[in-house]
Order: sequence, then structure tokens, then C-alpha cells
Amino acid sequence: MGGPGRDRGAVTAEAAMVIPALAAFAVVLIWALVAAADQIRCVDAARVGARAAARSEPPAAVLEAARSAAPGRARVEVERSGELWRVRVEAPTPGPGPLALTLSAEAAALAEDGAGVSP
Repeated sequence: MGGPGRDRGAVTAEAAMVIPALAAFAVVLIWALVAAADQIRCVDAARVGARAAARSEPPAAVLEAARSAAPGRARVEVERSGELWRVRVEAPTPGPGPLALTLSAEAAALAEDGAGVSP
């Protein structure tokens, strides 16, 4: 029968199988954390832009406020719909194949310019 030295090769083979799987898991976990942080930044940027638009700030200032809070390469859209200002922020996340996503957030705020308010 075998002695204690016979199992040495099995440990090496198991480690060779487990280490790449752990490395792949770590990469996916880090990507997920970065994507979650960018999603939060999209939400914050949409809110900042909507508040700026509701305060009747100039369009360039609204876009700058939203873009400064948004992740890099984000696209910002601002539109007015009746008494509401809507700001939509979309940002791509880097990643291979199915991990490449487009994150988005939208916020709306009531215009403070008194439009539609009767005295």
C-alpha cells in the first residue's frame, strides 16, 4: 500500500485547478464592485442635474453639474416635460463580452420657476 508520500502530487493538482478559479472569481467580484459604484454615481449625477435644472440654472451649468458627478464616458440628457425636469445619465462599464453593461439612472424634479402656478 501507499505511504504518506503518495498524496503529494494530488495536492499540487488540486491547487492547479483551484487557483485559476479563485482568480477568476476575484476578477468578477472586483468588476461587480466597480459597476455598483458607477451605478451609484449615475444615480447621484441624475439627482444633481435634476436639482440644478429645477433651480433654473443655465443648461450648460446643469450639464456640467451632472457630468462632474457622473462616471467617466457618461452621457447626460436633460429635458423638461411640463413642470418636471428629467435628467437621464447613462454610462458604459468596461468588461469582456457579457460583462460590458450600460448603467443608467433617471431623476425628476419639479421646476421652481413657478410655471403653471396660479397666483
